[in-house]
Amino acid sequence: MRARDIMTRPVVRAGPGTPVREAIALLTEHGVAALPVVDDENQIVGIFTEADALAGVLTGEPVGPDLRVDEVMTRPVDTVDLDADVSDIAARMLVGRLRSIPVVDEGGLAGIVSRRDLLRPLVRQDDTIAAQLRGLLRDYAGHRALWEVSVTGGIVT
Repeated sequence: MRARDIMTRPVVRAGPGTPVREAIALLTEHGVAALPVVDDENQIVGIFTEADALAGVLTGEPVGPDLRVDEVMTRPVDTVDLDADVSDIAARMLVGRLRSIPVVDEGGLAGIVSRRDLLRPLVRQDDTIAAQLRGLLRDYAGHRALWEVSVTGGIVT
C-alpha cells in the first residue's frame, strides 16, 4: 500500500502569513495535529503543529494577534511522495516522532498521512479489503485477467 492509497485530502492548510490564533482554530476545529504551510504555488514552506502552538504556553507569552505562522512553524518539513510505501512512512513517523507527514507530488502538497490514516486499514472488514483489492487488480489488468481474491482475518491470499 502506498501514500496515495491512505492519505487524507483535501488538506487543511495555512499560509505563511496566517495568524497563529487562526491556525490554532483550524487545528482544533478539524481535529488535526498539523497544518502544512504552503506558499501561493502550493509549495510546502513549513508545518505548524500542535507542539508549535503549545510552545507559547510553555514560555508564558500570550499569542498576540500579530503573531504569524511563519514565525513559529517547524522547518524543514519531512515529506513523502505519492508512491511511498506505508511501512516506510510508519518507520519515518515513529523515528521522527511525527504525528503526520505531508505527501507531495512534483513538490506541491497532494495530501497528508496521519497516524490514524496508517491505522485505519488494520481494522477494515475482510469483504471491504477484498473488494478494494479486486478493484485495484481490475484497474491494473482490466477485465482480461481473472483474479481470485480471498481475505480471512485481514490476510490476503
